[in-house]
Amino acid sequence: MECREFLIMQHTIDAEKFGPLGKPIADAIKACVHCGFCLPACPTYREFGQEMDSPRGRIVLVKQVLEGTLPWTEVQPHIDRCLGCLACEPACPSGVAYGDLISPFRVLAEAKVKRPLGVKVRRWLAGQTIPFPWRFRLALLGAKLGKMFSGLVPAVFRPMLELAPSSIPAGIKLARVHPARGERRGRVALLAGCAQQVLDPDINQATIEVLTRNGVEVIVPDTQGCCGGLAWHTGDLRAAQAFARKNLQAFSGDLDAILTNAAGCGSAMHEYHLILKGTPDEGRARAFRDRVMDVSVYLVRLGLRETPEGWSDGKGLRVAYHDACHLANAQGVKAEPRALLRAVPGLEVRELTDPHICCGSAGTYNLDQPETAASLGAKKASAVLATGAEVVASGNIGCLTQLRAHLEKTGASVRVRHTMQILRDAYGEK
Repeated sequence: MECREFLIMQHTIDAEKFGPLGKPIADAIKACVHCGFCLPACPTYREFGQEMDSPRGRIVLVKQVLEGTLPWTEVQPHIDRCLGCLACEPACPSGVAYGDLISPFRVLAEAKVKRPLGVKVRRWLAGQTIPFPWRFRLALLGAKLGKMFSGLVPAVFRPMLELAPSSIPAGIKLARVHPARGERRGRVALLAGCAQQVLDPDINQATIEVLTRNGVEVIVPDTQGCCGGLAWHTGDLRAAQAFARKNLQAFSGDLDAILTNAAGCGSAMHEYHLILKGTPDEGRARAFRDRVMDVSVYLVRLGLRETPEGWSDGKGLRVAYHDACHLANAQGVKAEPRALLRAVPGLEVRELTDPHICCGSAGTYNLDQPETAASLGAKKASAVLATGAEVVASGNIGCLTQLRAHLEKTGASVRVRHTMQILRDAYGEK
């Protein structure tokens, strides 16, 4: 039986025909043995119950498209529904690199599939605003005004208005160099992110405070840009490559590590070798990705110099930890954030049911697939409430924004915080 199933996934794809990204896609297809272990791990399979909306089903569809037996247009709706959460990768016994298939295929498909004008304009607007903090801030301010006239706004653009927060925090200007406190134990560079600088700039502030307090000098390169994840995951290879090259240059020099505090950004930077595959920069990108790590990983490896004091009122804190998909699945980081939280005296970490299921944020998924994103967000909010926690923590701005929005809809008073914010607050002022 296993042999027969394995033969099903053999292919006749001419990988070279599809350029540098053809081989990674073909290799992922060949690795799949069609076992089905990915199905229960896949959020869209659970939502729709269709084989074509599972990783296994999408692999078969991509195979048939690249072999020329199925039109691109028939496959695209099922590719668009994929969150790219990569929950299928840890579940796969054959080690299928699904991430090497889904984003590269989206790049190939963008040149083949015609989208409605409204969708094209919405995608263009997202790509021209979200990766640039000052533009994104202006766009959110405009969206607040647009809500007053939402009835006049075409339906295709309404998700952009609905997702705009009711208030936008003041920006925080980060210095280029943040010296270590006390004896210096390390020197790192921090990716400040794009949406995060607008939606919750205190996350970067908290990250820098925790690092410097633990003897780490933090550099925030002023020439850095967007990680390129939004462009990469929506098939805009040219923009993704431009962002990647900019950061390869910005994050050079004598550094112990390049740190991220947003799971999606860290995952994208780990894929620079794929984004720049077949270009003269591919080698640099491979060396670069080895230096990129989440801030929680770096802190656990370094070890906290100071134990957080906890809270002065002596009360404990119940914290539900939400695994951001691109931290847990794409980067394999699960234990480190929990270890940091458990280092806080009186803090109890509570686990969510179905922690591997995506919250529905997934970059611009809220814009492209609002109904599915809302369903997943509501279920994740319910899972948080079921823990009885006072706070929910995560390591990705998209997840935090999604959790906050859906918890607010329930009327619950659960606070939404980044792991670094909780750690910073536990240190207190001194």
